[in-house]
Amino acid sequence: MEDIDAIAVLQDPVRRRLYEYVVAQGREVGRNEAAEGAGVARTLAAHHLDKLTEAGLLQSGSRRLTGRSGPGAGRPAKVYVRAPGERSVSLPGRDYRTAAELLAEAAEEAGLDAGLCAAAYRRGESLRGGAAPCEGLEEAVELLAARGYEPYVELAEGGGAGAVRLRNCPFHAVAERFPPLVCGMNLALLDGLLGTDGPVRARMDARPGECCVVVEASKSNSH
Repeated sequence: MEDIDAIAVLQDPVRRRLYEYVVAQGREVGRNEAAEGAGVARTLAAHHLDKLTEAGLLQSGSRRLTGRSGPGAGRPAKVYVRAPGERSVSLPGRDYRTAAELLAEAAEEAGLDAGLCAAAYRRGESLRGGAAPCEGLEEAVELLAARGYEPYVELAEGGGAGAVRLRNCPFHAVAERFPPLVCGMNLALLDGLLGTDGPVRARMDARPGECCVVVEASKSNSH
């Protein structure tokens, strides 16, 4: 029931906007910024942000937002970031995570990496529905957002779009236990979804706290 209660907190439209804003930033967010981002008063934002923290959906802390320290730097402000735990609801109760972990363990022990990646690639192609390969980073962001990857554009040194990074791994729980197997599967899935002969490509580039895959302009289309 704890997950149900936590998710129920998001039924309030103001709380949902605040939660989505904080999550989208991928960093600590202060009350003033969250209030402006959600289009509500600061006092109302503070109330709902604390409710989201009580529900375990956000984590709160405090730090000086001015970047200064010492006398005259001001008091630390309360900041919020998404809580690391996962929340899911299934009625009646189901345990797909255990099944996924058992299947991953069996596949790894049997050396079925190639077969799994081939199946993942075919699934990605089927999700594309016979459409042409992804035409650019903007379309890639839309496709990846629809699959729950929480993509964001990382700017290149010159200021243009450099790559699409992914804040969320939809397979995080299983990937933590079987990283080579599941990350390879994930890359193959995105190869199938985006296409491998178009202007964008997916490649492995793991970063702490993010998905192991990055999407960027393919070398043949980057000049």
